[in-house]
Amino acid sequence: MAASELYTKFARVWIPDPEEVWKSAELLKDYKPGDKVLLLHLEEGKDLEYRLDPKTKELPHLRNPDILVGENDLTALSYLHEPAVLHNLRVRFIDSKLIYTYCGIVLVAINPYEQLPIYGEDIINAYSGQNMGDMDPHIFAVAEEAYKQMARDERNQSIIVSGESGAGKTVSAKYAMRYFATVSGSASEANVEEKVLASNPIMESIGNAKTTRNDNSSRFGKYIEIGFDKRYRIIGANMRTYLLEKSRVVFQAEEERNYHIFYQLCASANLPEFKMLRLGNANNFHYTKQGGSPVIEGVDDTKEMAHTRQACTLLGISESYQMGIFRILAGILHLGNVAFTSRDSDSCTIPPKHEPLSIFSDLMGVDYEEMCHWLCHRKLATATETYIKPISKLQATNARDALAKHIYAKLFNWIVDHVNQALHSAVKQHSFIGVLDIYGFETFEINSFEQFCINYANEKLQQQFNMHVFKLEQEEYMKEQIPWTLIDFYDNQPCINLIESKLGILDLLDEECKMPKGTDDTWAQKLYNTHLNKCTLFEKPRLSNKAFIIQHFADKVEYQCEGFLEKNKDTVFEEQIKVLKSSKFKMLPELFQDDEKAISPTSATSSGRTPLTRTPAKPTKGRPGQTAKEHKKTVGHQFRNSLHLLMETLNATTPHYVRCIKPNDFKFPFTFDEKRAVQQLRACGVLETIRISAAGFPSRWTYQEFFSRYRVLMKQKDVLSDRKQTCKNVLEKLIVDKDKYQFGKTKIFFRAGQVAYLEKLRADKLRAACIRIQKTIRGWLLRKKYLRMRRAAITVQRYVRGYQARCYAKFLRRTKAATIIQKNWRMYIIRRRYKMKRTATIVLQSYLRGYLARNRYHKMLREHKAVIIQKWVRGWLARTYYKRSMHAIIYLQCCFRRMMAKRELKKLKIEARSVERYKKLHIGMENKIMQLQRKVDEQNKDYKCLMEKLTNLEGIYTSETEKLRSDLERLQLSEEEAKIATGRVLSLQEEIAKLRKDLEQTQSEKKSIEERADRYKQETEQLVSNLKEENTLLKQEKEALNHLIVEQAKEMTETMEKKLVEETKQLELDLNDERLRYQNLLNEFSRLEERYDDLKEEMTLMVNVPKPGHKRTDSTHSSNESEYTFSSEIAETEDMPLRTEEPSEKKVPLDMSLFLKLQKRVTELEQEKQVMQDELDRKEEQVLRSKAKEEERPQIRGAELEYESLKRQELESENKKLKNELNELRKALSEKSAPEVTAPGAPAYRVLMEQLTSVSEELDVRKEEVLILRSQLVSQKEAIQPKNTMTDSTILLEDVQKMKDKGEIAQAYIGLKETNRSPAMDCHELNEDGELWLVYEGLKQANRLLESQLQSQKRSHENEAEALRGEIQSLKEENNRQQQLLAQNLQLPPEARIEASLQHEITRLTNENLDLMEQLEKQDKTVRKLKKQLKVFAKKIGELEVGQMENISPGQIIDEPIRPVNIPRKEKDFQGMLEYKKEDEQKLVKNLILELKPRGVAVNLIPGLPAYILFMCVRHADYLNDDQKVRSLLTSTINSIKKVLKKKGDDFETVSFWLSNTCRFLHCLKQYSGEEGFMKHNTSRQNEHCLTNFDLAEYRQVLSDLAIQIYQQLVRVLENILQPMIVSGMLEHETIQGVSGVKPTGLRKRTSSIADEGTYTLDSILRQLNSFHSVMCQHGMDPELIKQVVKQMFYIVGAITLNNLLLRKDMCSWSKGMQIRYNVSQLEEWLRDKNLMNSGAKETLEPLIQAAQLLQVKKKTDDDAEAICSMCSALTTAQIVKVLNLYTPVNEFEERVSVSFIRTIQMRLRDRKDSPQLLMDAKHIFPVTFPFNPSSLALETIQIPASLGLGFISRV
Repeated sequence: MAASELYTKFARVWIPDPEEVWKSAELLKDYKPGDKVLLLHLEEGKDLEYRLDPKTKELPHLRNPDILVGENDLTALSYLHEPAVLHNLRVRFIDSKLIYTYCGIVLVAINPYEQLPIYGEDIINAYSGQNMGDMDPHIFAVAEEAYKQMARDERNQSIIVSGESGAGKTVSAKYAMRYFATVSGSASEANVEEKVLASNPIMESIGNAKTTRNDNSSRFGKYIEIGFDKRYRIIGANMRTYLLEKSRVVFQAEEERNYHIFYQLCASANLPEFKMLRLGNANNFHYTKQGGSPVIEGVDDTKEMAHTRQACTLLGISESYQMGIFRILAGILHLGNVAFTSRDSDSCTIPPKHEPLSIFSDLMGVDYEEMCHWLCHRKLATATETYIKPISKLQATNARDALAKHIYAKLFNWIVDHVNQALHSAVKQHSFIGVLDIYGFETFEINSFEQFCINYANEKLQQQFNMHVFKLEQEEYMKEQIPWTLIDFYDNQPCINLIESKLGILDLLDEECKMPKGTDDTWAQKLYNTHLNKCTLFEKPRLSNKAFIIQHFADKVEYQCEGFLEKNKDTVFEEQIKVLKSSKFKMLPELFQDDEKAISPTSATSSGRTPLTRTPAKPTKGRPGQTAKEHKKTVGHQFRNSLHLLMETLNATTPHYVRCIKPNDFKFPFTFDEKRAVQQLRACGVLETIRISAAGFPSRWTYQEFFSRYRVLMKQKDVLSDRKQTCKNVLEKLIVDKDKYQFGKTKIFFRAGQVAYLEKLRADKLRAACIRIQKTIRGWLLRKKYLRMRRAAITVQRYVRGYQARCYAKFLRRTKAATIIQKNWRMYIIRRRYKMKRTATIVLQSYLRGYLARNRYHKMLREHKAVIIQKWVRGWLARTYYKRSMHAIIYLQCCFRRMMAKRELKKLKIEARSVERYKKLHIGMENKIMQLQRKVDEQNKDYKCLMEKLTNLEGIYTSETEKLRSDLERLQLSEEEAKIATGRVLSLQEEIAKLRKDLEQTQSEKKSIEERADRYKQETEQLVSNLKEENTLLKQEKEALNHLIVEQAKEMTETMEKKLVEETKQLELDLNDERLRYQNLLNEFSRLEERYDDLKEEMTLMVNVPKPGHKRTDSTHSSNESEYTFSSEIAETEDMPLRTEEPSEKKVPLDMSLFLKLQKRVTELEQEKQVMQDELDRKEEQVLRSKAKEEERPQIRGAELEYESLKRQELESENKKLKNELNELRKALSEKSAPEVTAPGAPAYRVLMEQLTSVSEELDVRKEEVLILRSQLVSQKEAIQPKNTMTDSTILLEDVQKMKDKGEIAQAYIGLKETNRSPAMDCHELNEDGELWLVYEGLKQANRLLESQLQSQKRSHENEAEALRGEIQSLKEENNRQQQLLAQNLQLPPEARIEASLQHEITRLTNENLDLMEQLEKQDKTVRKLKKQLKVFAKKIGELEVGQMENISPGQIIDEPIRPVNIPRKEKDFQGMLEYKKEDEQKLVKNLILELKPRGVAVNLIPGLPAYILFMCVRHADYLNDDQKVRSLLTSTINSIKKVLKKKGDDFETVSFWLSNTCRFLHCLKQYSGEEGFMKHNTSRQNEHCLTNFDLAEYRQVLSDLAIQIYQQLVRVLENILQPMIVSGMLEHETIQGVSGVKPTGLRKRTSSIADEGTYTLDSILRQLNSFHSVMCQHGMDPELIKQVVKQMFYIVGAITLNNLLLRKDMCSWSKGMQIRYNVSQLEEWLRDKNLMNSGAKETLEPLIQAAQLLQVKKKTDDDAEAICSMCSALTTAQIVKVLNLYTPVNEFEERVSVSFIRTIQMRLRDRKDSPQLLMDAKHIFPVTFPFNPSSLALETIQIPASLGLGFISRV
């Protein structure tokens, strides 16, 4: 397809812009050939007519599809040109915050001017071992590629770091060296990598300075060769330096500084050791104040000085040498302050006793006068004479500055030499990686000699870079068998020739320097004459005759000739150097030894090379006699030689390129200046790389990747089984022009733009498919919506019509009801109206009739009254006449009296005027007087009435008087009688008075009592009512309080439970942390132990053969033995032959500092381990104590009864077992159908018959033994006392009952048999001698014995039942008492109730404690008693055995038939112990541990068999009370397990096997330790097997530590096996095919996601997990331990997967999130199948699950941001932001995450407190615990197979 066809409507292009360099625009119409103008629409919304160049008619650059923007590799872009590169870098840098980008073989690094968390050790581990294309671009990826190629290709490597000042070259080189130091694994050596890294602060302090562009600019170039040995571990380094900027020592531009070391010295001038230097503020010295900026913001020069001194110490520069360096530097500062005064124009002088010069002389140890003289004079030598000539002030100042520069350069070289000596290694260097940190292309307003040399070096490096890129392109084409066409690329050899060839610029400069009167002007004229108009790259400025222009590969540079000669000659007066050489200060003459020896080819400059051996570098060629004049070489000549040497070194290595870009000149973080970036991209050769790639076939796809990506463009019939042929057929159809692509062996090569065209076709196809899908889906959705609306409308209509019908019916019902209501209402109204009228009529009639009657009555009444009135009127008239007459008379009297009164009144008025105020005061007095007058009248009337009554009374009195006179006479007669009765009446009256008084008193008391009673009653009633109310209130309060108490108790319970849970969780976390620390210490200890063993082996190899007879134990014996071997003489003597013996007088000298460090570290680790162990024991005891409180105390049964019943059950079960085996054998023989198998002569038949025979014999032997035992009962009875049978039987019963063990009974019977039976008795003669009767009697006696035993058991059971009844009764009493106490407590107030309950609880606990103490004392007494009895019984048994052997005669022994009776007895009495001889211990350890194959044991034998065997051996040593044997066996076991794991530590099966056996051994030591906490799960038989003599708790701890170490080793083995599978299986492999498409990749191909042969998939991971799980189950590993291993495996899978996801931009897409979630679901399904969901493994995958969900959720709105923040709880803020930054659409239909959305996420998560670490710690190991898991296997049932070769062990 032609390129012009791509310029269609809506196509986007780049057009030049003066400000933004390139601006994006969109075509508004299709381009047609011949058009001179393009109609464009800019992004800011403007339309533009873009005119094409009429000459070239070049179209603007096309813009890449958005899907390709932000790629890791610029060569992956379809359109390779400058705007595409610039835009891609900008998007990655600004939007994604990614500073690294690949451009083919070049790593482009943009300085972020901000600290980024991407250089930690976790990032280093993530990049270690990865392919370069699989991970995101990083300096670590380049370093890993160099390290890998060095190891793979056996070829030295170089990393070339270049760029402008301030672009980050030094930092990049530093991180590369840090990577090598970390991954090379040399940390256990002599800290070589620390020394390599420590050289950085030293070189920065003496070689770096602040410039206007960079605060820490390197003012020299350096090439560091990091040497590696054959195992590719760092062994040393060598540094070469180039072109130190010496002029900075004496001059600095404004806002710049001198070298850092000067300011560090001035800042530390107050230190006591620096007082002698007599320094001060930096502004006091001429050499440090010229820039006017002595302080760098954010940098503390005092601290930097401390770091510099610390680095010097680490590199072996002693304190005296350090002070010497500082003296010289201080002397340079004081030399700069030396001032000259002019005497005339040609001479000058120094003031006398000039303080700066005096200080300089004192510090340098030179004579003041001599130095003063030669600073102002110089010596001129001619052929015949020597003259001393004074010099001018200017010349003296220049000479002073030249001397300062020369001293500094020599000091710089000396420091570099000593750094190289410190980094030098005595071990032979196998290979090296060189890191070149060199200045980039420079162009300033004024360019001088330094810029010329720098640009010359960059020309050489660019030439080497171009050739390397060209060579790689050619190799790629030839490898793929693509036709090679010559690619035209820029060759800068003409520019190099212009500089360095014969009669070149440097040659002419050296020639001019040799001329006596050579000047810069004459040299410029020679340049013009030689090169002007002859070389196109050389030009002359129009307005200057003292400058020249060179066309470099990056840009044109104008150089000013002024100062070239002086800087090239670098003149220093020899007399001044001689004065310095004669210094008393010893260090100063050392600096100038190079002038005489001329070791370094750059000794007059700053190269600082040391004569260390370097493999690829060639020695400098020299001529005889040249050495003496070597120091007269010019700077340019020396620089050219060192540059040639550097190029030879680089050409002999494989180069890797890092180009550092400075994004802006203001050091703003993440700010991108397009103009500055383009300048640097052009200067550093990145665009040249792009141009070379674009000239050929820049886009390259494998056939599988092409098929996966563009499968959508193929039809089904086009897809063939051959992918290559399919791709060819499709491409021929899609791209007509065959020149646009080429088919290689494994790849398809496309020219620029073709991938974009294919992407356009793919996008169009997908867009058309999407449109069709959208059309169908939208039609289906709309039809579904229409049908839903139609159904809804019909439903609404139905309901509306029904509603209307119901409303109409309701209307009709209401209308009918209204009619009826109206009818009745109208009737009611009319009826009521009629009734009202009728009632009104009747009322009117009644009123009218009443009215007429009353009128008639009133008329009659008036007539009657009129008569009466007339009567009274006539009487009234008469009276009126009388009264009028009287009134007239009275009136006349009154008138007369009035007249008299008026006269009196006049007199009174005169008097009344004076008392007028009294009248006012007595207003109304007249009225009062009238009232008083009226009252007087009324009283007069009353008086008259009283007078009338008095008159009547007088009449009555008169009559009464007469009566009284008659009565008086009668009374006089009775007076005497009355006088007599008077006395009696008086007494009676007194009594009556008294009685009345009493009655009154009584009545008053009664009344008061009644009142009090009433009052009391009222008060009582009031009190009762109040009490009732209070009672009601109290009840309510009680209920409320009870409710509150219940709630509070509930809340307190919940709070306490929560608090307890939280405290438990916190304790568990603390315990896990302590365990983790302890286990990490164990890991560190084991690592140091292994390192010590390695050093010991190396020392053994280095030491001569020791002399016989002079052996001694190595004093530095293994810390393992010191840790695990207890102080036993026998153990030490046994270990001595195993230790390495070395003669003390012939030891190779060791690095004592390293040895002391290791020894001190081991001691510290042991102490810390002890502390951690104590803490761990304390916490575990707390946990056990808390658990023990919750468990019930088990009831103790009678040991004797249980033992007897167990013995009987064992005998019965053994008998049944034998019978079953016999029946099974017979059935097996009878059911065999093959005649050849069942034939009598067949091997199987013989084997079965032998087994049957042996079983039958064993059964017969047991029957005979029973018969013999029973018969001996009778024979013993008859032999002792034949007459008294009952007494004998009683005694026998007592004796038998005394023998607790049936073994003792059997032993006694056998002894009696051997002493009493007759010789050689045949079974057939048994009946003849009457022995059947004896047997019968024996059986009866045995039955009686059993009956007596049953009776005793019955009695014991009855006693137990009685005791239980008593206990129940006591419990009932206690229950009653508790109820009484509870009732009493309920009556008490709450406070007293609580106190009483607490007191009662304390009393109860005290009683229980006392009871328990009594029981404990009783048990202790019983144990002591039983131990004493056991010792007595053992002693008696020994005596009996000796006596029996003495009583047996030789004849009896000979005549006794040999019967295998003892063998069954031993099996029956087997105690679960194994006996071995002490000398067989090594054989036991060898066969059971060292040479044991786990696979055979796991398949054929019971799990944990070696552990059981070892414990049974320990039991026997414990039984013998042999502590030395126990210690020796346990120590040998532990050491042997360690040896096996060290030898086969990479074999998972071996490590798993010994982890399982170590844990089982540890559990056995716990289970049979005799401790109650471990014995509760045992059977009584197992409790009998407990250890009796030794407490092996310390060895249990040692075994626990060993198990922890084995577990950690197992985890490391798991990690090593799983790590190569995880990334491929979890991320790269497409488990769901077709979900994710493959995007175009660049030069560095990623690992294919298609499952090729040998590629790991998720099934590979699951198969490996199944393998791990099955092996652990076969080895009998504890289920809890398996869960912990599975949890650790899943954590490793999740951590590595997430870490790679965070470091791979190509993996952060929606489809990849789906793949990850599917893979995680498969892992969860595996957990369900294995019943391991409760192991905590799923929780370890939570960060990965959330990261996958984050890739799939919407990322647009604020609600989405809130959902993401709540969802991603297991991810840190840095991880969330990183995933969002890396999110990359695979298809055009996906959208990128906007920067504003990421900022919203950051704002929402700013308060979250989480780790700033980006990656998970994949090396983290969870603390392991070994829960106690007792074994149900009985030790006496364990059989030792012959395959183990343990025949020397006997069962006991």
